Amino acid sequence: MTPTQYASGISPRFLALLTNEGLTGKRVLDLGCGSGRLSLALAPAAGRVVGLDRDPAAIREARARAAAVGVDNVEFHEADVEREEYGRWAPELITAHLCAADAIVERAGRALPAGAALGMVAFHVAQWRETGKVSRFAYDEARMEALLRRAGFEPEVIEVEREVKQFTSVEEGLAAAVGLEDRWKADGRWYRYLAFLESGGRTLTKSHLIVKARKS
Repeated sequence: MTPTQYASGISPRFLALLTNEGLTGKRVLDLGCGSGRLSLALAPAAGRVVGLDRDPAAIREARARAAAVGVDNVEFHEADVEREEYGRWAPELITAHLCAADAIVERAGRALPAGAALGMVAFHVAQWRETGKVSRFAYDEARMEALLRRAGFEPEVIEVEREVKQFTSVEEGLAAAVGLEDRWKADGRWYRYLAFLESGGRTLTKSHLIVKARKS
């Protein structure tokens, strides 16, 4: 597998917004990097990529992936990105894929120099709307814009990217959410989703907010 093949599952629109920054020679900080998909996808075009995540198992997997494809301009470190300041990494671009929080945007605003960009994919408030519960990590367009401006950013792109799966039976709806069952049972969503399907609902919505903003 090549570094760019790790981009599977990442929005092409989001990747284009990042690469259009002109990454040659730039230091990229990837927050909540997980197993390194976005970090590895950006590494061939960037000067240096640093991925941070608080999950030690994810960091180990990211390092193994980097070694497997021979990428030597990326590094991964264990860190809580909602608590740690980012200035020590001297980033020229900050990214966060499905890792969004007020604290992250505020810290990015303190770490980036004027003119540098922040690119994020956040959960939108319509994510899994069929469960009848909005994630505490989800944003709508207005809330995201207000947060960016408070943190010293000028929003350039705030777009909703939505995919709605449609089913012909309850069984298809359950199969589509099988990987989410344990998590949804823990917070009550699973039973609401079952009720939605049993009442005739036949959709499941994935909805993300794609964001690009520039430090004022």
